[in-house]
Amino acid sequence: MNIVLIGYRGTGKSSVARILSKEFGFSVFDMDEEIVKRASIPISEIVEKFGWDKFRNLESAIAEQVSNLDNYIIDTGGGVILRDKNVANLRKNSKVFWLKAGVATIAERIKHGTHRPSLTDEKTFIDEVEEVLMQRKEKYEKAADYTIDTSKLSTVDVAKKIVSLMKQEEKHG
Repeated sequence: MNIVLIGYRGTGKSSVARILSKEFGFSVFDMDEEIVKRASIPISEIVEKFGWDKFRNLESAIAEQVSNLDNYIIDTGGGVILRDKNVANLRKNSKVFWLKAGVATIAERIKHGTHRPSLTDEKTFIDEVEEVLMQRKEKYEKAADYTIDTSKLSTVDVAKKIVSLMKQEEKHG
């Protein structure tokens, strides 16, 4: 059984993944790191040179690959849910947790991040976050087994909630 973390940038996926890795003794599979490794260039350069479709195709190939893993914490990119086949692959042998946060929280957490390109052209930073969250909300909801609002929680508290939910799954599963 894997634990898959989905959600927008800045919701705590990577930090929570590291905590869960220690808690469960599972390895972390960071999908964005794997994309960078395969492409040998940063995500911003992939998008700049080849476009979002190339990035999404790499992401889909990796989502298919991780569907064969077991006992991993899978840290996804924020847009992995845009393709239904990715969600189907990520749901195999996994529980999917949507880590969400409000626009203001996300904006505060990622305002200095420069490793990801803009998702919308000619929008303010806050408008972009708001617009992309609205576009993706339904897809996140459909993909998730559980939703955790990380806005007012520490990463440790988020991880504790996931551990608790996974223990309940074991009892009832």
